[in-house]
Amino acid sequence: MLTVTMTDQTTARTWLNQPTYWSETGDTLTATAPPGTDFWRVTHYGFIRDSGPFRYQEQTGNFEAKVRIAGKYHELYHQAGLMIRIDDRNWIKAGIEFLNGKQSVSAVVTREFSDWSVLTCSDNPAFLWVRMQRYHDTVQVSYSRDNQEWSMIRLAYFPPQVPVNIGIMAAAPGKEALEVSFDHLTVSPLHSPPQED
Repeated sequence: MLTVTMTDQTTARTWLNQPTYWSETGDTLTATAPPGTDFWRVTHYGFIRDSGPFRYQEQTGNFEAKVRIAGKYHELYHQAGLMIRIDDRNWIKAGIEFLNGKQSVSAVVTREFSDWSVLTCSDNPAFLWVRMQRYHDTVQVSYSRDNQEWSMIRLAYFPPQVPVNIGIMAAAPGKEALEVSFDHLTVSPLHSPPQED
């Protein structure tokens, strides 16, 4: 199940790769992240995947997006987090990815070709916060265990002055679906450059 708690009922959000089964009650959205879904482009593996559920809103200018994630990760490459996206060739996803029996903080930056950064967690936390801060030509990706102390995992170029889609994503590239929950999703203006945590 993919569960999303929305904090802003007035913001129009839509699906890319809408799951077959999903429902929305109040500020909670529930769906299934199906097996065989992923976001990746060419590098190392030689394939292109653009099939994971992505629930997004359109956003312009400088902003900060933040969400708390909790999931039942149990199969290799199970993943959930935030995605910022222009199109299928220009996007960043970041969040939790399951590798070698451990949750890892993961960021994939794609501009025609994907690259991947991974930081293995020392444990399998019950939840993790993920944040993306877009400021002009930069997206800074950070994570936190408590929404207070943040650590940067990635600072990446991203095309400036173009509208983007921002929201939550999940994928289950293997044979089993992924149950995951998102809450405290916020997207708010960013008026100054993000601090390097």
